Amino acid sequence: MQNKIRVLVAKAGLDGHDRGAKVIAAALRDAGMEVIYTGLRQSPEMIVQASLQEDVDVIGISILSGAHLTIFPKVIEKMKEKNLNDVLLLGGGIIPVEDVKLLKEMGVGEIFTPGSPIQNIVDFINSWVEMHPKNILV
Repeated sequence: MQNKIRVLVAKAGLDGHDRGAKVIAAALRDAGMEVIYTGLRQSPEMIVQASLQEDVDVIGISILSGAHLTIFPKVIEKMKEKNLNDVLLLGGGIIPVEDVKLLKEMGVGEIFTPGSPIQNIVDFINSWVEMHPKNILV
């Protein structure tokens, strides 16, 4: 039996706009991935706990609120505490160009801003998983 790439898509913080996250979740499902969408207003602790429970390969966080420099470091800290060293962390949403470099230096694998082709996200995840095999047969 072939295992699918498991992706958790989360909306962090108080941001209430989730259309983009739902579009990404559907696109990743269409690309053959198993997607768990957590819904709105997730804390870093909730995101990491759900990732552990669901045994995901990728965490994708959508942020439109401007809280990315607060949320991502907390998620990274919680991921380290729980030894989620083999899980890819991605971000998306309204994130200024100057903050993208900072987030990548912190440990975020990639940031996809509005207008990013969905195929680029799919390709990035597939490439990363191929280079960092866990228990996935692709």
